[in-house]
Amino acid sequence: MIPGVIANKVFNKSYNYRQTIVITLIFLVSIGQGGYRAMVKQVVLPIKDSNVLKQVQNTLLDSFRAGRRNYTIFQVGKATLLRVSDVLALKMNDVFDEQGNVKNNAYIHDKKKTGKPNTLYLAPVKDDLMKYYEWLVNSDLVGELLFPSITHVNRHITERQFYKVMSKVGDLLGINYLGTHTMRKTGAYRVYEQTNHNIGLVMKLLNPSSMTLAYLGQDTTENIFEMIICLCDYLLKYEA
Repeated sequence: MIPGVIANKVFNKSYNYRQTIVITLIFLVSIGQGGYRAMVKQVVLPIKDSNVLKQVQNTLLDSFRAGRRNYTIFQVGKATLLRVSDVLALKMNDVFDEQGNVKNNAYIHDKKKTGKPNTLYLAPVKDDLMKYYEWLVNSDLVGELLFPSITHVNRHITERQFYKVMSKVGDLLGINYLGTHTMRKTGAYRVYEQTNHNIGLVMKLLNPSSMTLAYLGQDTTENIFEMIICLCDYLLKYEA
């Protein structure tokens, strides 16, 4: 949103006090991030519509050579709420036991941002992971890494490569808000809705490095900006 759009929302809509504060915060943080340039960046949003979510999942699965891998990355990210960097860095022994069965829980440390320990509950994606394991075996891609490159099995798919995957899905479906963080934000949104808007639980599952700013996430301008946008999106979801 640009400042003019924000002003229009504040003065022409019947928003309550809390919503107005959040919108104002977006404006203030955007000024600190270079104003218009920061605000015209693509904003990655959660997928709220179940039909759209199904279309995205089917496109990931059916429109790529490594569709089963791409689909499973998305499913694991959505279920665990891990950052994309941590999803892509998962190893086979993080989620599978020595017999090739999916573990009930995985115990890892968030690598890129926080370094904090994290427990992953894998039951929601057990079937997806078992199908994926079979695909890895049949594709001769079983190795140390959970999400290997199909050309270099000793390297995992990169964030840039997965961004290209999500961008292509967006192009195929005519959706302009997909990105590498779509799975994490979609998972968080679904938890938020299914728990009667329990933002505290959402933030606990997102595993931020600091709770100083409650549910605004890490104490940096970039992350505050991202979390404020998400919160504003939640607050304004009933907008006409």
